[in-house]
Amino acid sequence: MTTGYPSAHSRSGSRSSGRGEGEKRSLRRIAKIQVLFLALFLALAVRVVTLDVLNHSFWAKASVQQVRSTLTTKALRAGIYDRNGLTLAVSRPTALVLADNFQIKHPLKEARALSPLVHMSVAKLRAMLSTRNGYVPITNSLSLDEGRHVAALNFPGIVVQNSSMRSYPQGAVAQSLIGGLNSQGLGNAGIELGNNKILAGQNGVSRLFLTPSGVAIPGEASTVIKKAVAGTGLELTIDSSLQYITEQDLAQAINSTRAVSGIAVVMDVKTGDILADASLVNTRANPGVLGKIPTWQKNIGVGGVQASINNLAFTSAYEPGSVFKVVTFSAALAQGTINAQTRFTVPGQVVVGTRKFHDAEAHGTLHLSATQILAQSSNIGTYLVGKTIGENAILAAVQRFGFGVPTGLNFPGETRGLVVDAARYYAADNVALPIGQVDAVPPIQVLDAYNAIANGGVFVAPRLVRGYVYPNGTVKATPKSSTRQVLSPSVDKSMIQMLEQVVLSGTGANAIIPGYLVAGKTGTATIPTPGKDTLLAHAYNASFVGFAPANHPVLSMIVILQRPQTTIFGGAVAAPVFKAVMGYALRHYGIPSSGISQKPLTGKTNISSDVT
Repeated sequence: MTTGYPSAHSRSGSRSSGRGEGEKRSLRRIAKIQVLFLALFLALAVRVVTLDVLNHSFWAKASVQQVRSTLTTKALRAGIYDRNGLTLAVSRPTALVLADNFQIKHPLKEARALSPLVHMSVAKLRAMLSTRNGYVPITNSLSLDEGRHVAALNFPGIVVQNSSMRSYPQGAVAQSLIGGLNSQGLGNAGIELGNNKILAGQNGVSRLFLTPSGVAIPGEASTVIKKAVAGTGLELTIDSSLQYITEQDLAQAINSTRAVSGIAVVMDVKTGDILADASLVNTRANPGVLGKIPTWQKNIGVGGVQASINNLAFTSAYEPGSVFKVVTFSAALAQGTINAQTRFTVPGQVVVGTRKFHDAEAHGTLHLSATQILAQSSNIGTYLVGKTIGENAILAAVQRFGFGVPTGLNFPGETRGLVVDAARYYAADNVALPIGQVDAVPPIQVLDAYNAIANGGVFVAPRLVRGYVYPNGTVKATPKSSTRQVLSPSVDKSMIQMLEQVVLSGTGANAIIPGYLVAGKTGTATIPTPGKDTLLAHAYNASFVGFAPANHPVLSMIVILQRPQTTIFGGAVAAPVFKAVMGYALRHYGIPSSGISQKPLTGKTNISSDVT
């Protein structure tokens, strides 16, 4: 019979079955673990393949970049020279020492070791090495040998690069023309700015390997990736000797008359070469509402007078006044409505449009020839001359002489001026324009017009660069200036004779140079108030423009003094500067005498009659 308990056989089978199930579960767990490890292995293998094979170049490059530093090697900036080869600006090779202060752990210790090598005090050097910005220029004045010595010592965080330093051997001479460099070594004004690409050359690229602490890796020399190419130098038209004399004589006049500023430019009549270009500012004068004129803060040897940053001969525009009258007279001569002896009845004043015009000095009705009108600088007489040809002829003459048109010099900040056209021409302009009001033009354009008269009626474009100096020492001349005929030879001859009388019997007697015939014109021009339809009180631009020898012109020149205080007249303050500088220039270049003793004629005109 059966009992309620399983038999021994049945219990044994149950235990065997239980063990089998447990083993199966264990085996399944082991299999899962093996699969997991296999998956992990495969993932790791895939990752290794990805890193080592597929992305090898990327990670190799990344690892190299952790220690590789790419540096720019500055090209040596080329020099600037005068027409005789005298150096005006030059760059010498130097070593630039830079600090990456994030890599410097002990600024004081490193400063003490580095101080004698960079010629800098420990205190100053420590402060620079402690500045936390990663890039601090220490010095740019070491020689290349000194720089190599510093680099060889492997100071942490210190890098040495080849660089250069700019200097101006002639000091402040021609500074307003040459310009200067900014903190990045690029031109910031004048010739340095306008020709920056030519002078600067092409920078190079080098590669250097550093440890994370900023120390060069031993045995890893820097590699030149791209070699720097030195810039091309410039030979200017400037004559340094004449430039110096021009600046000194102009500065003396500015100082003695307490003028705000002064301009003087000397040009070669035939070539258009600018031989001297002075742009000076009296830092002691009150510029008033017209504002302060920035200077280079360099003393030129005359108290308070410094070179302007913007070259005023090219960048400033002014109403030229009576020196502009040659436009009116040459146009009338060209139209055949007058000749040098044509007589005019000149009243004391006229009303045209809504404006009343008069001569500088009160007078009754006068009977004057065209030559006398120009010599005495009669505003009313000039209006009558202009009236013979009308508006269109005068506007055409303004354009023909190049007023309101860029000179082609491409000087930084150069202005073309502001000239009236037919669309903006008012009745009063029939008087104002012929006498040098309304239009505002840069001084260089006024000189260009007189230079054309001196050159037989042929306009020649001004020029500042006469040659390129290549790194191998060869010099290539720049193209000759462009020319165009603006006056016929007969009209031009009459104009020269009339301008001679301005000096002999008119307002320009102070421009007479012993032994030479001089032709030219004075101007004393009022100054408009900025933003208003009024004139500045007691403020004038005093000028003289002319050329010599008048019978065989070689040199032309313009002189302008802005707002002189002791006396305002161009014949009194600008003409003497012309006489001094032009007299020197004629002797300097060995120009033969005219063979005529030129003296003021009796009964000469008062120099104060040229105010417009």
